[in-house]
Amino acid sequence: MKFHIEDDLKYCPRCHDEYRAEIETCAACEIPLLTGAAMRAMLDEKNRTRKNRSMEISPDEELIDIRRGPVLAMKELQKVLADHHLPALVVNDKSGCGQGCCGPELLLRVRLSDIQEVMAVLEEEHARSTALAEHDTSHADAVFNTHAEQATCPACGCTFPTTRPTCPDCGLCFA
Repeated sequence: MKFHIEDDLKYCPRCHDEYRAEIETCAACEIPLLTGAAMRAMLDEKNRTRKNRSMEISPDEELIDIRRGPVLAMKELQKVLADHHLPALVVNDKSGCGQGCCGPELLLRVRLSDIQEVMAVLEEEHARSTALAEHDTSHADAVFNTHAEQATCPACGCTFPTTRPTCPDCGLCFA
């Protein structure tokens, strides 16, 4: 991400939001903020590490499949990773039906040693492309328990009696 960093402001090291100097914690991520100088140093180090990384994947490197999907989707993810200086291979997945009706499925493979950084980049890209960064996901782990009196909808956070099979707020069905 390219943005101008001011020395007299503070920044979130995770979401890169900008704050006034007197604020100490990111409102979204709830983590301590960095000064402009510290943020610039962190980003410079990250960029230096990325630029020194080889984009060539050798045959003896251990690779891991991280996604399966249509050609265009896998090529787009490969480009996103390359933009972050992370090499990836897109290879044919031969597990289809063989009749050609399922469409060509491809696998996205990355180095096992890059997996943490790759997953962070893909998570960031997913949040950006789906607008999940602006969505409240605090109830996403909620479970509809028929034995409980109340349930919390994982989609919208509405609390309702379990005698209803659908959320009265968003209409999500639990039947």
